[in-house]
Amino acid sequence: MGSSVGYGNLSERKREGHKLMVLQITGQNMELTPAVRRYVERKMGKLNRHLPNIIESIVEISEEKTKSPQQRYLVRVTIDTSTNRLHGEERGQDPLTAIDKATEVMNRQIEHYKGKLYDKGRGSSLARGQPSEEAEAPPPSGQVVKVKRFAIKPMSMSEAVDQMELLEHDFFLFLNADTEEVNLLYRRRDGNYGLIEPELG
Repeated sequence: MGSSVGYGNLSERKREGHKLMVLQITGQNMELTPAVRRYVERKMGKLNRHLPNIIESIVEISEEKTKSPQQRYLVRVTIDTSTNRLHGEERGQDPLTAIDKATEVMNRQIEHYKGKLYDKGRGSSLARGQPSEEAEAPPPSGQVVKVKRFAIKPMSMSEAVDQMELLEHDFFLFLNADTEEVNLLYRRRDGNYGLIEPELG
């Protein structure tokens, strides 16, 4: 059976006016050592300097039985701000390697996101929106083997496009601020976007 350990004592207030960041670390099928926890704190603290309005960061570390020793440890990182969520995951032969790779993925997402905002003339301000979590590839058997839940917040069409591009997904589920309905944005083969608006039959 897997074990789960909650850890949230990273509560350093950076500068006046910045919100308090909470770091939660959980371990599954393994016991998290103090050294691993301190390593995660240090890595996530660096990310917070790049995106100082992070409210909560969740790091999930699990040990899995895999054929390849290089893929033994899986690290999932989720970063929440007041309006946005970033998510990434990586594997490694040991917890520290997997943590390094996962935080590097998050750093690239943050830089990419800040770059898109700068290009649109919004500087370092945050876009209002909520990206979806990583999409799971359908299993070969065609059965639903995993369900993911995530909070959605109202956003405009342009903000939904920004979030989908940030996550590099081909589709994005969001709550349309104009209609107050859940819409599905998707990328068309011609490079444009399509929108699915549900109707009750």
